[in-house]
Amino acid sequence: MSLSARAKEEDGRLKRYVQALTLTVLGKRHAGRSLTVFPHDVFLVSYPRSGNTWARFLVGNLLNRSDPVTFANVERRVPTIYAWPDRALRSLPRILKSHECFDPRYPRVIYILRDPRDVSVSLYYYLLKMRDLSDGYPMDDFVARFIKADVVPYVDRMGCWEDHVLSWLRLRKGNPGFLLIRYEDLVDNPANELAKLAPLLGVDPTPEIIERAVSACSAGNMRSLETKQSKDWLLTKKSRQDIRFVREAKSGGWRDELSEASVQAIEHAWGATMRELGYIT
Repeated sequence: MSLSARAKEEDGRLKRYVQALTLTVLGKRHAGRSLTVFPHDVFLVSYPRSGNTWARFLVGNLLNRSDPVTFANVERRVPTIYAWPDRALRSLPRILKSHECFDPRYPRVIYILRDPRDVSVSLYYYLLKMRDLSDGYPMDDFVARFIKADVVPYVDRMGCWEDHVLSWLRLRKGNPGFLLIRYEDLVDNPANELAKLAPLLGVDPTPEIIERAVSACSAGNMRSLETKQSKDWLLTKKSRQDIRFVREAKSGGWRDELSEASVQAIEHAWGATMRELGYIT
């Protein structure tokens, strides 16, 4: 690295440090991994683009039937640790969205797992929407970067898909405060999966309450809400409005999107874990 390039990099680091310090002093820095964790907290955890937002809507509608969750209120109903400073989160409901790798402080965790082939496609379109990828960026090139966790810093810091998944499964599987929910099962039978996670939330809903929550969170309803409220939601208000946040909301879409080379690359990289989790035979 040349001296000028090194100086520029150091200058960038200094600016980021000063910015982070300023936000911390002013109480405006997002909590993230520095969140204060309380004994009765419940965390909805997943690798990015694995169905966490849908799970937030399902859980929010299960817990509060009189005031449906929308993109305009979801951050106050089932908040993410990346949208609020720690001090503000303390006064909000403590069912929290997180994309963090294993954190031993989390007392109760609902981990949402998704086929990494579908995750790669969903993340690709999300990054297009967020303007982190340019139009026409080759999918094969993106998949190669996805496998190496070399996409964008805010995703890369969580490691690759396999690292993230195994960090939770190896250290928490079998723990009574840990529940694994497969996105594919949630798509196939959302009422059944919602009933599974209810005890961890401390509720015992009737089948009618569960069905009402599921109906409110159908793909059609979610897309309708997005159309009306995309510019009201913190995550999407500055994003491209020509690309949806809620896309197909199904499993197996990778078959129409990924080349054989990309499929083989993902399966070669993470085949043992995918086989263990039932994604390949």
